[in-house]
Amino acid sequence: MGFPKPVVDGLLKENEHHECPDSPETCVRIRAIAELPTRFGDYQVVAFQNNTDHKEHAAFVHGNVYDKEAVPVRIHSECLTGDAIGSLRCDCRDQLIDTLEKIGKMEAGLVLYLRQEGRGIGFANKIRAYQLQDAGADTVEANEMLGFRPDERDYGIAAHMLGSLHVQSIKIMTNNPDKVRDLRTHGVTIVERIPVVVPPTVRNLSYLETKRRKMGHLLDLEQNDGVEPGSESAEGERAASGKGSA
Repeated sequence: MGFPKPVVDGLLKENEHHECPDSPETCVRIRAIAELPTRFGDYQVVAFQNNTDHKEHAAFVHGNVYDKEAVPVRIHSECLTGDAIGSLRCDCRDQLIDTLEKIGKMEAGLVLYLRQEGRGIGFANKIRAYQLQDAGADTVEANEMLGFRPDERDYGIAAHMLGSLHVQSIKIMTNNPDKVRDLRTHGVTIVERIPVVVPPTVRNLSYLETKRRKMGHLLDLEQNDGVEPGSESAEGERAASGKGSA
């Protein structure tokens, strides 16, 4: 059971002419809500749109989170190469699947999917950063060489989305302390941090180590280093408890 129909109708009605004249860059309105059965459980999908840059963001809602406290929430930034294509350069797809599976087994929770490709630098610049990494730079160095900060993301839109869904407080599913701080700056009440634990692989271990060492992500990478993705050992490690992720 997700949002009851009266709640859906109410959300659509109150967002029909919603605007934020003081902060249009982080303003979104709900445009549509529909049922979405998935391999991870029954969800509802909520389509948001920013009226300034016209980017569309999504909330995948399991159960009724309306006006609820301590809602488990994963805020996931778009990663086309990882989420859709299964890139082994990062752990984005693993994190997304892990959290969708976990939330699908809970009474209620949601995943916010933000259009912030490449830690906010966009797809083309992300691939330029890959080129620099192929030449020896790490992810932080590559972003800085392109004139960006290591992480250009902002979670003001995520905060607005949570407010639009009338979520009162959350349990944030993340290993990124900057995400926690940024959400709190935007007024989100966070009552707990839930680590996202997926095993590192031989392909993304260096990437994860950079996130831990240079970006302060709360990771434990001491175990499972050297596991090849798709191998029997990798599946075994994941079925146990595993280490790592971001």
